[in-house]
Amino acid sequence: MSVEAVMLWNEPNNMSHWDAQLDPDWAIYAKMTRMAGEAIRAEAPSITRVLGGISPIDPEFIQNMARRGTLEAVDAVAIHGFPLDWNHWQLDEWPDKIASVANVTTHPVWVSEVGVSTFGAEEVQEFGLRRTAELILNKAPRVHWYSLYDLPRAWPATTRHREAEGSSYYRHFYMGLLREDGTPKRALRHFTDYTPALGICQWFHFEDHRLDDAVQWFRKLGVRKVRTGLSWADSLRPGAEAWLDRLVRALDPFDVTLTYCFTPDSCGVRADHTSPPQRIEDYAEFCARMTRRYA
Repeated sequence: MSVEAVMLWNEPNNMSHWDAQLDPDWAIYAKMTRMAGEAIRAEAPSITRVLGGISPIDPEFIQNMARRGTLEAVDAVAIHGFPLDWNHWQLDEWPDKIASVANVTTHPVWVSEVGVSTFGAEEVQEFGLRRTAELILNKAPRVHWYSLYDLPRAWPATTRHREAEGSSYYRHFYMGLLREDGTPKRALRHFTDYTPALGICQWFHFEDHRLDDAVQWFRKLGVRKVRTGLSWADSLRPGAEAWLDRLVRALDPFDVTLTYCFTPDSCGVRADHTSPPQRIEDYAEFCARMTRRYA
């Protein structure tokens, strides 16, 4: 297996993934990430360390991390964008959004999540995939399309808020190239036009029944670059070691970016996976342990 990169958290400037009320200036996140980046370097000197992909795309957040010394402990930064669903900017602004971050750092800028929902119509995703690929595949060293599967409707959209978001919440369930029943949507037929340059970001739940099917689809689509998550919270569950071993082993044929995120309830300042940990050393140790085991 080629674990080519590790990402330190997911969307740290998004309240749905990091509780900024408990860390309003991101000082805890910055120090935690710097410590984790150093721990990872000690375990795997050649692996690429990526700052958690930011959403919204905010150059000031990157500058804040630079001022706090965090960028010294990572090798790339990353951004997420969904202009046809959630962002307040136009699809054709993608090159400018990448440039806005590239202008404030010397680090490479990855696009670790970009996607289009079929909430309104499959034709929107079909157009969005093709136009997005035209706009950014030659602008970023890594682009991961989000995602392969629709989110099963029986599951909650992790960290999202149904009551507060209304229709925006439900778009989370329609981001896949495949429907919940595994049948292809219109956009899927175009995906091979852009692989292997275009990768996929697919999050897998604990003991996710879709894992083996996903691997078959990655092969069929010519995917080489895969981004997924290794949950710190899940790592404390009974049977976690066997599940994480199975997940990473299944992705053996691909160049993988592992995202280390989600605080265990028992480790947080408050009992929630978006909470800063009580001890940032615990997150750094988790990152080191996962890197030692899998990278």
